[in-house]
Amino acid sequence: MDKQRILIVDDDENIAELISLYLIKECYDTEIAADGEEAVKKFGSYQPNLILLDIMLPGMDGYDVCREIRKTSNVPIIMLSAKGEIFDKVLGLKIGADDYIVKPFDSNELVARVQALLRRADQGKENNPIFEGEEQVEMVRYDGLVVNLTGYSVVYNGEVVDMPPKELELLYYLACRPNQVFTREQLLDQIWGYDYMGDTRTVDVHVKRIREKVKDGKNWSIATVWGIGYKFEVK
Repeated sequence: MDKQRILIVDDDENIAELISLYLIKECYDTEIAADGEEAVKKFGSYQPNLILLDIMLPGMDGYDVCREIRKTSNVPIIMLSAKGEIFDKVLGLKIGADDYIVKPFDSNELVARVQALLRRADQGKENNPIFEGEEQVEMVRYDGLVVNLTGYSVVYNGEVVDMPPKELELLYYLACRPNQVFTREQLLDQIWGYDYMGDTRTVDVHVKRIREKVKDGKNWSIATVWGIGYKFEVK
């Protein structure tokens, strides 16, 4: 299993190295950037799963780095702020930071914040729209499954699955709303439209076909909620 990658952005070499040691001990892979411009470059090449971003950086500060990265990615970002520095928490969250921590910090607290954010990302944060250049891509990712509504494609365990539009739309609708229960009537309305003249058995037939092509994953399944309808269950 590949290690999760964490980009550490801090102009204080000692602090950056210390953070790196904490995270390597917890089996993460790390990369260090000493300023904002370097951080943006390394973000593109390193493709981290999470960024620890100091606010006070030479040249391009942490806020600007956060804004730049948010143009193309929803990667989790934790802002770092030294005690006594003016840190606008509201601004940080408004421009897209997910959390913040004040230096000096306890190593256990830092690791716990990192683990919590990565866990949230695994459980569905990646299901938010992804931006490629200027184009918003509607895509959901789970272990072994990628459903791309924009490109009308499904990849299951690395293999492209041939799936008609309505099956794909139904799978995407459920998968981007994990653990939410929908009645057959609701799904019929959402996928086929209010004017559709078919009955609710249409939904059952499409779910059956989806299940034949996409088997349940280790942490997710297309579950029947007896007497109600269906849900995309994430464990």
